[in-house]
Amino acid sequence: MAQLLWLVPLLPLLGFTALALTGGHLGRRAVAWIGAGSVGLSAALALWIAAGFLLHPPAGHAYTLTAWQWMAVEGFTPTIGFYLDPLSVVMMLVVTFVGFLIHLYSTEFMAGDPGYSRFFAYLNLFVASMLALVLADNLLFFYLGWEGVGLCSYLLIGFWYDDPDNGRAARKAFVVTRIGDVAFTVGLFVLFTHLGTLDIQPLMAQAAAQWPAGSALATTAAFLLLGGAVGKSAQLPLQTWLPDAMAGPTPVSALIHAATMVTAGVYLIARTHVLFALAPAAQLAVAVVGAATLLLAGFSALTQWDIKRILAYSTISQIGYMFLALGVGAWAVAIFHLMIHAFFKALLFLSAGVVIHALDDEHNIFRMGGLRRTLPAAFWPFLIGGLALSAVPFISAGFYSKDLIILDAWSSASGSPWLWAAAWVGALMTSMYTFRLIFIAFFGEPRTQVTRRPGTRVMIPLVILSVLSVIGGCLELPAYMGNVHLFTGFLHLSLPAVHALAGDATETALELLSAAASLGGIYLAYVLFLRNPHWLRNLASQGTGAALHRFWFGDWAMDWLYDRLAVRPYYWFARVNRGDVVDAFYRGLALLSQALHEVLSETQTGTLRRYALGMTVGSLIVLSIAVFV
Repeated sequence: MAQLLWLVPLLPLLGFTALALTGGHLGRRAVAWIGAGSVGLSAALALWIAAGFLLHPPAGHAYTLTAWQWMAVEGFTPTIGFYLDPLSVVMMLVVTFVGFLIHLYSTEFMAGDPGYSRFFAYLNLFVASMLALVLADNLLFFYLGWEGVGLCSYLLIGFWYDDPDNGRAARKAFVVTRIGDVAFTVGLFVLFTHLGTLDIQPLMAQAAAQWPAGSALATTAAFLLLGGAVGKSAQLPLQTWLPDAMAGPTPVSALIHAATMVTAGVYLIARTHVLFALAPAAQLAVAVVGAATLLLAGFSALTQWDIKRILAYSTISQIGYMFLALGVGAWAVAIFHLMIHAFFKALLFLSAGVVIHALDDEHNIFRMGGLRRTLPAAFWPFLIGGLALSAVPFISAGFYSKDLIILDAWSSASGSPWLWAAAWVGALMTSMYTFRLIFIAFFGEPRTQVTRRPGTRVMIPLVILSVLSVIGGCLELPAYMGNVHLFTGFLHLSLPAVHALAGDATETALELLSAAASLGGIYLAYVLFLRNPHWLRNLASQGTGAALHRFWFGDWAMDWLYDRLAVRPYYWFARVNRGDVVDAFYRGLALLSQALHEVLSETQTGTLRRYALGMTVGSLIVLSIAVFV
């Protein structure tokens, strides 16, 4: 079965090819069958391959399939090859399954859009690129998928390109993520130059054999890869593109920000964990970046009014938790939260899409209200997703994954009380901003009339994701609930286990504190945003409160900072350098060409005798040169 692994990314790629070549001439039904069907077949095949992997695991719990040799240049012979191990099995299933549900949802959600075929072509290419990324057996093929998802994110964020704001958001995402991509590219050069290969498994083996822990080369390479991960996963300081990426259609937000692109950086670090283990400074930086990002994004989410931007900041924050887990050595736990996050964040974005459609493209939560009664089809899925995002104890899948991260931030050998404190405060903030959104949008009195109701193709993904957002945590249960470790036990076949130092009493206390953060944040949201909303309104309208509100609303002034440090200096230099020497040289060539044209145009008199005379003289000159020279 594993021999068919190459078909998993190929099927959506064929879907993209068919839709691209037909150029929008197919009917909507055919487009829906090709777009959603290709990913559905890929998901079914991925499930079949994963079942075979579990029932009949290959030797070493890893399987490599080489499709063909890509190139051969001076001993550099990368392949189009696929690598299947527990880590890539999980990622393959998440990408295909959640991707299919989003495609199915989109067949109805985008039905009235004139770019229907183009939308599914981009979506198919996106899924194909992400699958190439997670299944690649070498970092060059990995990088091809990496750049593919970057291209598709640009195309999808700017899908409605008639609006200049959407084009700007797409360009911003493209440029900001390119900063990280440059770091990643340089990291590949460093690795190949010193280790002689980009095949991931031999590369990691050689790095462990040749580089001692803390060596300068290992640290340099790890930091460069971290730079790529920070850009693609929207972590500090390159997180500014993600909130603006909400300009794209809602299914795009669900796909990019739940199961695919933003998790690519997490997967990169997990896949190259050997390198980060050899570079303690880089691994600590991963944890610090994650902790700082989850706090920054949490405060920003508290001030937003756009329902999708709130969810975008929550994505930045939850990816921060994954980075924190990676940084403290809880590699499998980070991937567990990645999977659970894919379920509940896709659910939240798709539910938000139902709300936006039902209210005639209204995004402002303060113009909603009362949707609990007027739009229950969106309320209940959104509530389930909100409970999972808030990590409400026992009844949500998010509790089991986030609780493990908060616990490991304290108890792992690489953890610390400071990292735990950041994770705990972040959990409190997450519950607050999540239920702020729920209380304002779904409770109170209706402010905007509901004009549309979701159909079957929208509701099926919502129901499935709702179930997964509740029961998904059962794969990993704490000691007092049965001590089940199915997920991490499977991933520990390819990722190291975390080294925990806390005793049973400390672990119990930390779990109680995590539960208190989740429930306490919900209670604070109830008091401040539903029961007594005037308190914060008054606080945010004057003095320090107003300044803090503007500061957090503006993403901690990061865009302002980049504008002053990069954008304006670039424009200033371009204006100053407008008349540089190089331009003068080419302007001179243009002027010379223009002058010669004017001189030669004088010979165009229209007199046949002069043309004949010119041809005769020219012929004599050519003959003279041939005879005498």
